[in-house]
Amino acid sequence: MEQRVIFPKNLQTEIATAISECEHDKIFVLVDETTEATCWPVLKPQFCLKHAHLITIKATDLHKNIESLVHVWEELERGGATRHSCLINLGGGMVTDLGGFAASTFKRGIDFINIPTTLLSMVDASVGGKTGINFGGLKNEIGVFNNAKFVILDTHFLQSLDRNNLLSGYAEMLKHGLISDEAHWAELLKFDFSQPDWAQLGRLLAQSVKVKERIVTQDPKEQGLRKALNFGHTIGHAFESFSLGRADKEQPLLHGYAVAYGLICELYLSTIKAGFPSEKMQQTVRFIRENYGPFAITCDDYDELISLMKHDKKNSSGIINFTLLGGIGDILINQTATEEEIKESLDFFRES
Repeated sequence: MEQRVIFPKNLQTEIATAISECEHDKIFVLVDETTEATCWPVLKPQFCLKHAHLITIKATDLHKNIESLVHVWEELERGGATRHSCLINLGGGMVTDLGGFAASTFKRGIDFINIPTTLLSMVDASVGGKTGINFGGLKNEIGVFNNAKFVILDTHFLQSLDRNNLLSGYAEMLKHGLISDEAHWAELLKFDFSQPDWAQLGRLLAQSVKVKERIVTQDPKEQGLRKALNFGHTIGHAFESFSLGRADKEQPLLHGYAVAYGLICELYLSTIKAGFPSEKMQQTVRFIRENYGPFAITCDDYDELISLMKHDKKNSSGIINFTLLGGIGDILINQTATEEEIKESLDFFRES
């Protein structure tokens, strides 16, 4: 199913139009505890949502799990949802991923609309049809491909984000720059997070969404070109799962931070294996280091990280699959690296 991505001039009008074009005998709105407090008050007064049934789940990726999913199904059932109902997912990528999966599976599928409220969810989770939950300690282990009918990207929500969440989304934008063209990449490296220019960020976001849409349209089920979007993610997802495993000791990594750190490692692999220009690699690594700071790992963690990489859904026959770059925009899918080369990239990550 195709989806329409909208940058609204008037949020109220666009939501009303989107709802009118979906089946909606009953309307449900999924939020987490954070977006219930900060974003739902913006939408709640709208006439088209007057009788909406609100469903609230706990915030953060730790709760993107089967328990939260079951809660959403139960609330849909309790609220009298039918196959002709509509679910609006208002929140970050955790909400749009889980809500999209809940809608895709409830009564074999109901219409849903994504209104992402974080930079990460605007640029990544809400576009492309990937839905799902974490399972068995692994990211996005259970899910389906299914597009929202509408994605409404209102950049005003971004001004309520803290620096860490802005940076989390920006890592995916940086990846889009690396896999698209040099001018876009260069502009991304100039953005100043100490004094954000919201108009500039909106323009960069629109460019970034276009990069992803262009790739997803050509390869909706990730059979080929869409694997370009996995750049930085093979090692990044391992970092993320690793941090979830030690969540009792410290805060888990935000997804975008894990991707940023994964970009460092996979740019290094791209340089030694595919001839990515060393100077551009160093420029990108410097930007990431200056803005994202460190993530502490030791040599003793390498085997666990490699084991996590082996669980990645892109693999086949137990071989770790990478997307690498020969240069900016020069995408090389279905690449491999030896365990020694992966450990070398982790050494580079620790030392850079």
